[in-house]
Amino acid sequence: MSFLDTVRGMKFFDMHVHMTSRTTDDYQAMADAGIVALIEPAFWLGQPRTGVDSFRDYFASLVGWERFRASQFGIRHYCTIGLNSKESNNEALAEQVMEILPLFIYKEGVVGVGEIGFDDQTPAEEKYYRAQLELAKEAGLPVQIHTPHRDKKQGTSRSMDIALEHGLDPGMVIVDHNNEETVKEVLDRGFWAGFTIYPFTKMGNERMVEVVKQYGPERIMINSAADWGISDPLALPKTAALMKERGIADETIRLVTFQNAVTAFAQSGQLSIEELEQPIDIDQSQRYNGSSVLRGGQAPRVDKSSTIIK
Repeated sequence: MSFLDTVRGMKFFDMHVHMTSRTTDDYQAMADAGIVALIEPAFWLGQPRTGVDSFRDYFASLVGWERFRASQFGIRHYCTIGLNSKESNNEALAEQVMEILPLFIYKEGVVGVGEIGFDDQTPAEEKYYRAQLELAKEAGLPVQIHTPHRDKKQGTSRSMDIALEHGLDPGMVIVDHNNEETVKEVLDRGFWAGFTIYPFTKMGNERMVEVVKQYGPERIMINSAADWGISDPLALPKTAALMKERGIADETIRLVTFQNAVTAFAQSGQLSIEELEQPIDIDQSQRYNGSSVLRGGQAPRVDKSSTIIK
């Protein structure tokens, strides 16, 4: 039996996925698997950006074209905006990026400041992490924290320490990319714990099942963080299917794959459960600034339930 049969009728919210790096086929597969909404955090594109205008155009795409592109497959697209930790180390450029962030964090569909935090845990990374925490406080937005791949436990603890130093409510902070080494401290301190199901690194979904069995669903949420690397945009529904097969209750699955993300990011005032329960009317003949998801003589798909592609 396909995992799609196991999760049929379930709804999912992938609260960390980089759709700029993905194709329209991925959007269609995600919609078919029950993903109704997602959050795209601003992140590292794989090579250094060399000027502030490249950040400006990227942020504009997250609140514009990508939001439109998702809607063409019946998925609601939200984003978090921020200067990623890796590029914080170019201080001359980081200063310029900090100047333009307020132009974007108040835009429609922006549900937080992120993903921010530590990569190599340098003084520059800490400087701009602190500055962005202050921006989030001023805007009343949740914070989405990227925890480092190296020295993760230390970086996670330090990220939370600094957030508390700046007076942030832990309930407004989503600490992402957790593993078995970090989850207890994150939950004990009252923060939200995000888990990334990413092949060969971060977390596998069998491990995720055990984490949920041990800690329960409170303040835990799961994502794919699918990007330009080896990753799976269907990691969330596949994990839900595995949880169901391993005997985890449907309500627990709903909390960690949908509701908790809604609850955490609804604090932005930019999304609501009522909005997510309304289907999007799909008309792929629509255009955004003159562009559509169609090419050449392709016929638009206007019926979400149709499996026929002409």
